[in-house]
Amino acid sequence: MNLIFQAAKEVADFMAERGWKFCLIGGLAVEHWGEPRATLDADFTVLSGFDNEEDFIKPILERFESRIPNGEEFALTRRVLLVRTQNGTGVDISLGATPFESDMIEHAPILELAPGIQIPCCTAEDLLVMKLVAGRPKDMNDANTIVARQQSLDVKYIRMRIDEMCKLSGSREIMDRAQTIFKGML
Repeated sequence: MNLIFQAAKEVADFMAERGWKFCLIGGLAVEHWGEPRATLDADFTVLSGFDNEEDFIKPILERFESRIPNGEEFALTRRVLLVRTQNGTGVDISLGATPFESDMIEHAPILELAPGIQIPCCTAEDLLVMKLVAGRPKDMNDANTIVARQQSLDVKYIRMRIDEMCKLSGSREIMDRAQTIFKGML
């Protein structure tokens, strides 16, 4: 079994045992919804809310080794835990709290990544929104592969989420990136 899939399962099982709400995001999600690409780690969002972060950070760091010194402090300021699973694979666990993250996790379908490995994963639409928000060249390439591969994206939902992100950021940059990807159809 692929080491990254094993790592994803280890972290997903840990969070599920605690009844936490979470989903897979990042490179493994891109492999499902877009084009397969090399990824060295697994990425999750766990719904921690605001002011409850330590209720998630402490148990995660008790179970998984931090990949950086002062992992708890880093997580509290950056809202992401950088940990390593038993097989040495890196996993990034974002601490989710926004309405977008809550909705993303709530309607995440359970995907079978490999035989016997079923994990909630963000939808193609939510992954696309995250990629457009990030806006790095790698993310824009991922966004293009998602649009090219998915024939029935919910464009109305994507537009609504991008409008929300533009209002939060006070900028139209995200919409401009989306218009480029969708060739002005949004």
